[in-house]
Amino acid sequence: MNETRNLKVIMAYRGTAYHGFQIQNNGITVQEVVEKCVSKVLNEPVSIQGCSRTDAGVHANQFCFSVQTHSRIHHKGFVRGVNGELPKDISILSCEDADPDFHARFSCKGKEYLYLIHNSESKDPFTIDLACHYRRPFHLELVQKASQHFVGTKDFKTFCASGCAENINTVRTVHSFEICQDGDKIRCYVQGDGFLYNMVRIMVGTLLDVNEGRIPVSQLDEILSARNRKLAGRTAPAQGLYLNRIFY
Repeated sequence: MNETRNLKVIMAYRGTAYHGFQIQNNGITVQEVVEKCVSKVLNEPVSIQGCSRTDAGVHANQFCFSVQTHSRIHHKGFVRGVNGELPKDISILSCEDADPDFHARFSCKGKEYLYLIHNSESKDPFTIDLACHYRRPFHLELVQKASQHFVGTKDFKTFCASGCAENINTVRTVHSFEICQDGDKIRCYVQGDGFLYNMVRIMVGTLLDVNEGRIPVSQLDEILSARNRKLAGRTAPAQGLYLNRIFY
């Protein structure tokens, strides 16, 4: 039998049609679809290990998974072969051999998320399911100032969905939070060592509440320290969120 290889694979996907990445009983997922296609190309049943558990409707510009195989397939052959089996909303970008102990999730040192907002009175038919449609006037400098309250090592329990397990460590480090606007497109880039369930969407939703005057910037530190989800703002819609980059 051939020696086991550990492959590091980068893919991108549009999450609209999927119930997130991880296999579930209540709907089709990215992992389920990709595993079937990879297993067919490698001619053996495999289980892929993803770098993150993206939610239903969330997209990925760069998502890493690792997979062990006995196949001697070349990297280009893997990319072409799997892409030939995948649906149009998932694409393999690259493949390479990794160290035996590499794990897409546990070896990950950081992630960057992008939250995309279409800021216009009228909807954009070309960004349906790919951006959050937001009609209100956007006060860029105010929101930029507010976002910096999230930067640093903090307890983000307030910004974790109410379903978060009580026994998990909710301290995370946000390295940067950058917001830029180009016409009617607003892009929010958040880098950190890791993120809690719905954390980015709740942070963005809270910033939208700040933008509308519902939450004063001066209260953000107090809201953070309270460790109470009810004090934070809305959860921004899933369709605006992208796992943008991963760092190893």
